[in-house]
Amino acid sequence: MTATATSVGEPDRTRPQTTPASRAVARLVRLVPAAAAALSGVLLYVSFPPRALWWLALPAFAVLGWVLRGRGWKAGLGLGYLFGLGFLLPLLVWTGVEVGPGPWLALAAIEALFVAAVGAGVAAVSKLPGWPVWAAALWTAGEAARARVPFEGFPWGKIAFGQADGVFLPLAAVGGTPVLGFAVVLCGFGLHEAVRLAVRARRGDEVRRGAAAVALLGVAVPVLAAVAARPLVSDTAEDGTATVAVIQGNVPRAGLGFNAQRRAVLDYHARETQHLAAEVKVGKVARPDFVLWPENSSDIDPFANTDARLVIDRAAKAIGAPISVGGVVERDGKLLNEQILWDPDKGPVDTYDKRQIQPFGEYLPLRSLIGAINDTWTSMVSRDFSRGTEPGVFTMAGAKVGLVTCYEAAFDWAVRSEVTDGAQMISVPSNNATFDRSEMTYQQLAMSRVRAVEHSRTVTVPVTSGVSAIIMPDGRITQKTGMFVADSLVQEVPLRSSETPATRLGVAPEIALVLLAAGGLGWAVGAGVRGRRARDV
Repeated sequence: MTATATSVGEPDRTRPQTTPASRAVARLVRLVPAAAAALSGVLLYVSFPPRALWWLALPAFAVLGWVLRGRGWKAGLGLGYLFGLGFLLPLLVWTGVEVGPGPWLALAAIEALFVAAVGAGVAAVSKLPGWPVWAAALWTAGEAARARVPFEGFPWGKIAFGQADGVFLPLAAVGGTPVLGFAVVLCGFGLHEAVRLAVRARRGDEVRRGAAAVALLGVAVPVLAAVAARPLVSDTAEDGTATVAVIQGNVPRAGLGFNAQRRAVLDYHARETQHLAAEVKVGKVARPDFVLWPENSSDIDPFANTDARLVIDRAAKAIGAPISVGGVVERDGKLLNEQILWDPDKGPVDTYDKRQIQPFGEYLPLRSLIGAINDTWTSMVSRDFSRGTEPGVFTMAGAKVGLVTCYEAAFDWAVRSEVTDGAQMISVPSNNATFDRSEMTYQQLAMSRVRAVEHSRTVTVPVTSGVSAIIMPDGRITQKTGMFVADSLVQEVPLRSSETPATRLGVAPEIALVLLAAGGLGWAVGAGVRGRRARDV
């Protein structure tokens, strides 16, 4: 046995030699997964409205699968967080339109934590057979958690809400937003696995038939299931039709300052209704059976202010039809965001109080703590709204109209409860004036299109400043307004009473997918423990 030595100052040629350039390249290579994670999140954002690029969600999840597969949970946590930021930062930029970047950045940073947890879980299950199934179920579980906590959740950005123009949309009628989102994510992860195995096969590596079959099924089954679900999507009138009018009165100016012009906003909506009445009188437009005003169309309490009551009364008498008026009402010491059914002869005859109210917009969580940090929020939300407790279904000219006020449209339960309570169509009165011309209104409109298919109901969207719309039960927009214009939409729409599987099943599909995710995660953790024990023996 001989030994070798190197002279002092002479390089050790038995070790790999590196140069500054090679070290820089190595660092860049290590950054590739992080950059890919963030950019694939941006790609997912681009798939959302107002762009009709729904299919970009598939390569976004395919890249995420490539980034996460085979990694440890800690790496998955970080990469998942970058994916979440890439997606949510641009998606939610509208939340800072009037209040500055602080709330927007904080919201995106907090919501991305849920995506980070999903990333850790996907990394763990990526070593299992059929991993795309477990991974897609984990994404659904993450969305389920995000829709419930903190402060009763924030479901904005569910994958389903980016699919209003996509081939997967009929799956909303099968199992609601959880099943629709699961199918899209499964197809994306399945796409990565199919490409990965194809590359291996081309290199001459052995690819098991079972693994190849699972990968191909991960791509094919969601598409085939969506095609099979097409018969569930229909715009046939089961209970006759109703002629509905949607009023968009517009606001004096965009932004939070519109609230200071409450009387002007009420007058604008009354004026547009009277303008419609004049067109009906001369035969330009069909007479509506009922009229739908947006949220906050009367921020002056008509129960406490005679002048506001007279303005609404005159509008209802002019059009000769009941109106659903969005008001801010104080009753029994409570401040309520309320829809008021206003009869042209009897005045107010029914009400619906918004149940899912918006944190930091309609009430301030942790008020004393936040006030100690920054009193701007406490001055902006000086008084908390109270929650309603009952579903809102108005009987308007014989039709049963379910009310889902603005923010509530993002919550599965809030929409489903109106349908199970007998609604033959749905109205989503909203106020987007505080978000200027941002993408928020288009994102919310897409939600309403998904809800139309999910429950097979006509959905109307009366908005203060646009975009207002009429949506058929198959998700098609048949009429819509521009933004920041006064306008009205009148159309005969189908009334329906049958329930889709999604309506009947309720939360069951989501629970099943969460349990599937838990099973996959448990399997992965158990396999890891057994592997460590085997190495220790």
